[in-house]
Amino acid sequence: MTNIKSKNVVITGASGGIGKALAVEVAKRGGIPIMMARSIDKLEQIATQIQAEFQVEAKVYQLDVRNKVDIKRTFQQVMAEVSTIDVLVNNAGYGKFDDVVDLSLDDMSGMFEVNVYGVIACTKMVLPPMLKQNSGHIINVASQAGKIATPKSSVYAATKHAVLGFTNSMRMELHDTKIFVTAVNPGPIRTDFFDIADSTGSYKQKVDKWMLDPDMVASRIADVMFTKTREINLPVWMNMASRMYQLFPGIIEKFGGNAFRQK
Repeated sequence: MTNIKSKNVVITGASGGIGKALAVEVAKRGGIPIMMARSIDKLEQIATQIQAEFQVEAKVYQLDVRNKVDIKRTFQQVMAEVSTIDVLVNNAGYGKFDDVVDLSLDDMSGMFEVNVYGVIACTKMVLPPMLKQNSGHIINVASQAGKIATPKSSVYAATKHAVLGFTNSMRMELHDTKIFVTAVNPGPIRTDFFDIADSTGSYKQKVDKWMLDPDMVASRIADVMFTKTREINLPVWMNMASRMYQLFPGIIEKFGGNAFRQK
């Protein structure tokens, strides 16, 4: 278990799912969660819970990562109010599962704005101070979909491919610094992500028994803070499948077709 006591950990998309679970986990370990999301009411409720349970004063900021002006203003406010940003967890994201022909242009652009441009913009805000202090950790929540795409998740998978590409390149750019860069690639997680991604509920029902617990994922993320961990891949069997896909894509698509068409 890594020591994050008294460290300032910025978490986007912290009003639910992994983000909420991670804020609680950080507080449990003595860190200071700095939570960002669109819903300030939900953030304040979580902060109250954290204060009562762990006697840690979590900080909350309303932020829509699609708004670049708000990103700049919010991060400037954070940096003016805390001494350092030690960790940034780019967790905000959403998906919409549908065939390309049926996806709206608004959904397509929205996924890229949140999942890709939001990640890049938030990262650019913390990089200068991290470089100045020559320490920090940037953790980008991608997806197993960024390694192996499936029908009806083409645009979502494209955004997560982009996040992985950005993360890998940035890791090399920061090679000579003491700033760590990690990608998190989970499979389906039992959160409200599917309320938007899978409005029919059919996919969620089909994969329910394989869904990851958000508290477990959050614990794994907290475990690797300030370590040279390249990736977290969950679950293990899904990561093995994605590795096989990279080696034998034609064979995997041919014989794994039914598994790919769960959506």
